Amino acid sequence: MIPISKNKIVPGLLALLRILIGWQFLYEGLIKLLDPAWTARPYLEGSRWIFGDIFRWMASGTSGIHIIDFLNAWGLTAVGLALMLGLFTRLASWAGIIMLSMYYLAYPPFGGYSYGAVNEGSYLIVSKNLIELAALLVLAFTRSGNFFGLDMLLKKKKSEITPAAKDEAEPDAVPEPVNKRRELLKGLAGLPFLAGFAGAFLKELAEPSADAISGATMPKVTYKHISELKGELPKGKLGNFEITRMIMGCNLIGGWAHARDLLYANTLFKAYNTNQKILETFHLAEMAGINATFITNSDYPIFNKYLKLYNGKMHSICQTYLKPDDFFGDIDKAIGNGANTLYIQGGEGDRYVREGNVKKLGEAIEYIKKKGYMAGIGAHSLEVIKAVEKEGIPVDYYVKTHHNDNYWSAHPESQRVEWSVDYKRYDDHNMIHDNMFDLFHEKTSELMKGINKPWIAFKVLAGGAIEPKDGFRFAFENGADFICVGMFDFQIVDDVNTATRVLLELKNRQRPWYS
Repeated sequence: MIPISKNKIVPGLLALLRILIGWQFLYEGLIKLLDPAWTARPYLEGSRWIFGDIFRWMASGTSGIHIIDFLNAWGLTAVGLALMLGLFTRLASWAGIIMLSMYYLAYPPFGGYSYGAVNEGSYLIVSKNLIELAALLVLAFTRSGNFFGLDMLLKKKKSEITPAAKDEAEPDAVPEPVNKRRELLKGLAGLPFLAGFAGAFLKELAEPSADAISGATMPKVTYKHISELKGELPKGKLGNFEITRMIMGCNLIGGWAHARDLLYANTLFKAYNTNQKILETFHLAEMAGINATFITNSDYPIFNKYLKLYNGKMHSICQTYLKPDDFFGDIDKAIGNGANTLYIQGGEGDRYVREGNVKKLGEAIEYIKKKGYMAGIGAHSLEVIKAVEKEGIPVDYYVKTHHNDNYWSAHPESQRVEWSVDYKRYDDHNMIHDNMFDLFHEKTSELMKGINKPWIAFKVLAGGAIEPKDGFRFAFENGADFICVGMFDFQIVDDVNTATRVLLELKNRQRPWYS
């Protein structure tokens, strides 16, 4: 054992260190035990370092994950209680070291492998887990339970002096008489801290607040777990790609909210969807069966990081912009970023047709196809599709808005002005104000009946104004082959279940499937 100095401050500091670590362990354990929804499965499934396969294997079986959850929650609780009381301190310290080692190896704070885990910060290779692990090593090798802990009361009477004094004493030294009452009080020193913990914990349960950062202690948003999926999302063909009928949108993760007159929404979305949250969202979406996402070039760094860290297989459909001073630049960038297919973004499609430059769209489509990629055109206005078809531009698919107008902010049809979507906003509340994306939905469904190319419908929920069960059904019944839906992480499982159910029950579709 490492000898302890005769300095009387050191034993007290070691005892304080032991109690503080025990407090944190006990809290983390109890909060997990009291949360029936808590499970380590998402944490284990997200591990991507060299031990990632082992952690994901641990989470793969139903029985196995129950055992892991039990050991984790009860292990934290037992270690925390033992450290606070100074009881079996060496055993508790080594158990804590093993647990912290597992946490560290699952999400090491380097190389981007800590993405997907909620943590309290990391400093290159050092993290809170590593610091706490080192502190427990000190406690394990100093028999800190002998200082102001119950371990000192379990010692035999012949060794009632501290290990340090015993190590450093002269061979013929006579130990000083021990004040048993004082030693008893010192041995029970952890009890007041435990009582304080109990009072604070009970108050926490009565008035919950987020005073720790872990999956069990963060404020909850009620949403379904991946285990609550009701079925597999159907797929269709987009060229050589087999794509899920529901595609993940990119506006929410990019912070582009169509929020009518809520000016703070874009900032709020960006604040919520940190890089870590975006990675978690992609991972959850792919686990739920969604295998394709819309994306912009600015999103590719985080998307490609996701593919690398999580070994993701998700396809990307890149929306590209045609800048007058660098017409093909965004297309080349998308190809370099690894896009699976490209389309001209809806606002761009509107702009070029509105300004009488439909032939420029044709040049962009031909350029994409010459590069060996499927090419599509996006639009809010039906005039774009009419012009493209009339011009004979060889697009492979269309990306066109489609939704009903049965929501409170939909302005009257008599006040709907062509080309106004994503282009004009009016002060008059009867005119468009970022609240409508398919001005004439009946005309859209009628026109698309005669178009024998795949159709990806987007804005099917009118920027969040329509319930998914209504918006999804409306789009598919009116001919959409795929739908693009922006989703926060807490909406994914519900949306997949809804889309799966809608497609299984679909009865009134008249347009053939072109995918």
